[in-house]
Amino acid sequence: MKAISLSKESILGLIALGLFVLMSLFIPGFFGHNNLNNMMFQLPEFGLLALAMMIVIVTGGIDLSITYIAALSGVTIALMQTQGYPMIPAIIVGIIVGLMCGLLNGVIVSKIGVSPILVTLGTMVLFEGIILSITKGSSISGFSESYSLIGNGYYMGVVPLSIIIFIFFAILTGVLLTRTKWGRSVYMIGSNPVASLFSGVNNSRVLLKVYLFAAMLAAIASIIMTSRYNSAKVDLGSSYLLQSVSAAVLGGTEIQGGYGKVVGTIYAVVIFQMLSSGLNLMGVPRSIVNVMMGLILIFVLVLNFVKHKIDEKSQKTAIA
Repeated sequence: MKAISLSKESILGLIALGLFVLMSLFIPGFFGHNNLNNMMFQLPEFGLLALAMMIVIVTGGIDLSITYIAALSGVTIALMQTQGYPMIPAIIVGIIVGLMCGLLNGVIVSKIGVSPILVTLGTMVLFEGIILSITKGSSISGFSESYSLIGNGYYMGVVPLSIIIFIFFAILTGVLLTRTKWGRSVYMIGSNPVASLFSGVNNSRVLLKVYLFAAMLAAIASIIMTSRYNSAKVDLGSSYLLQSVSAAVLGGTEIQGGYGKVVGTIYAVVIFQMLSSGLNLMGVPRSIVNVMMGLILIFVLVLNFVKHKIDEKSQKTAIA
């Protein structure tokens, strides 16, 4: 009898389903309309930032500035709208600002060769300083009603518009990673940058596009967040920084690079969203929820490290 082999993404999907069933049965109000509605509105912004982080981690890097790129894009959009500019030009300029931030990260990482963690740590402080100098630490609010519909509106009165935006960009990310030459090059660089270079891959150009794409996803997330909250400030989405790393890693993305799937990251985002919502309904303080998220990240990292060492040992044994 042939054994059934499940991928780690499939296992994660089953865990997400099991968690949903358990919480629906044992946590009062979890399966209620209000709670499910709240989760559907919160998931897109987190999901987009997690996908942005995932694609960078696949290359063996990390982007610590991702939430501040989102915040700077959001502040730009807010400033333009409050100064009387129409919604569409404001959104376009906000996305361009996000892309410029991604370009800065990408150029320093890909062209100069500085470590991604050092580059994005520096640009994180830079972007934060720029936002603070613009906002003086306060929030900017007062957007048009049409803009607020992006984060709070429904399509045909049923599905949140933000969920549709998230699904579109999730599919786009998956297609780019699995169906294009650029996507295959991203995985090659993460697995072995030297080998990819000798295979004719322009590592520098591929990495530059990775940081640009991540910044674009962050800018789209900022549009959803600012329209949903009706405000923009320096810490917009800052709580998602470590959560996005956690979601990417929990979703199966190798922290050393070379492997990662969109569907795994989405399952992880759903799991984190359900845990956060369920614990909040149980009255668990937010600080304790953050502690639990941190413990989950540490556990998954240790588990992946041990698994990697076991795989290496088994490969050596097989060769011997």
